[in-house]
Amino acid sequence: MDKLNLVTNKYIKKELPEIKPGYTVRIHQKIKEGEKERIQIFEGVVIAIKHGLKNINSSITVRKVSEGIGVEKIIPVHSPNVIKIEVVKKSKARRAKLYYLRKKSKKESRLKEEE
Repeated sequence: MDKLNLVTNKYIKKELPEIKPGYTVRIHQKIKEGEKERIQIFEGVVIAIKHGLKNINSSITVRKVSEGIGVEKIIPVHSPNVIKIEVVKKSKARRAKLYYLRKKSKKESRLKEEE
């Protein structure tokens, strides 16, 4: 094992749920405003996973439509600011990257439920 892996292994989260493109996830993130800290929840569809989920550099792109405007967040999975990731709904996706959902309306972008 090289020295880089020895340092980064203690920051990798062990208890991550199974996350795939198309899943609707709820992400609890720690937000710091001045001296105060609070937890903010972001819920949306996973449209991309970068670098797998086992790597320290791994991130997921989550998209939601808020008041008619599409909002995307790129979230580093192993960040200490990410407290919890929970899977709300599992939908079937035939692609690894769901960037085509950006052009669709909210109604058109609905994905079929997984069984």
